[in-house]
Amino acid sequence: MFKLFIDGREGTTGLRITERLAGRSDISLLTLPEELRKDSAARAEMLNAADVAILCLPDAAAIEAVGMVKNPSTRIIDASTAHRTAKGWTYGFPELSPELRAALPSAMRVAVPGCHASGFIALVRPLVDAGILPSDALLTCHSLTGYSGGGKKMIAAYEGGERDPLLDAPRQYGISQGHKHLPEMKALTGLSTLPLFSPIVSDFYSGMEVTVPLHRAQLNAGFGIEDVRRVYAELYSGEIVRYTEENDEGGFLSAGRLSGLDSMEISVFGCDERILLTARYDNLGKGASGAAVECLNILLGVDAKTGLVLASPTGALK
Repeated sequence: MFKLFIDGREGTTGLRITERLAGRSDISLLTLPEELRKDSAARAEMLNAADVAILCLPDAAAIEAVGMVKNPSTRIIDASTAHRTAKGWTYGFPELSPELRAALPSAMRVAVPGCHASGFIALVRPLVDAGILPSDALLTCHSLTGYSGGGKKMIAAYEGGERDPLLDAPRQYGISQGHKHLPEMKALTGLSTLPLFSPIVSDFYSGMEVTVPLHRAQLNAGFGIEDVRRVYAELYSGEIVRYTEENDEGGFLSAGRLSGLDSMEISVFGCDERILLTARYDNLGKGASGAAVECLNILLGVDAKTGLVLASPTGALK
């Protein structure tokens, strides 16, 4: 039985990971009593006793936790931003390439992708790898997310009894173009320039829709919308990340379609001249806890889908 410690399990991501692990007979979950969960010595003991430690912490605390690990056998999965572009860490998105799929099973340090970054990278990297999109492309990304992505403080602001009326409407943020996911969005796609990134939070609990608009002139010569579709269809054919077409809702795209699930839908809309690349998933699912559990499964050598929720109870997508 594998010993697992979740450092920061009381947060939104940690709680959902714990839910996904419920009933697992192959995992023994190491826990700390409430009074010791912020005690450095107690945390260090648990981190070094674990076969795998999952960090659901702010960046500074995640860096501190990694420094506490002296046991060379302890493997770490970090859900924070701290190590996503760090040397020696494996990026936890196995569907992106055969190289990542091959690297993850033996990885000692795994960085879980950021929620917004997951969709952007899933859309852009395959096109750069295939030579369809030049690495010096100047891209724009729009991302609509539920408020749970902001953690407990934002959840309380939206769900509190006397909330600010401004929360009734969608709110764009990251307007200084300094969002913490930007370095990851550049590094993991092979782009030479950061994208112009416009994230928007709205009044729904969870779900995410990432859109990258392209003019055909941005593609390398000789390529069009059907080439883009072909690349996605060949790469994303699994149950966790899948290429799908005609999945709109009568001409609309709901960011909440996959709320509660751990899967991702990749689609292409538009026409040859103006192309919309879209990724829909749950910011708490494939954008956070679902991705962490998938990585854990791969490290433990079990089916990557174990414990994940990939369809609604009726068997249809939400």
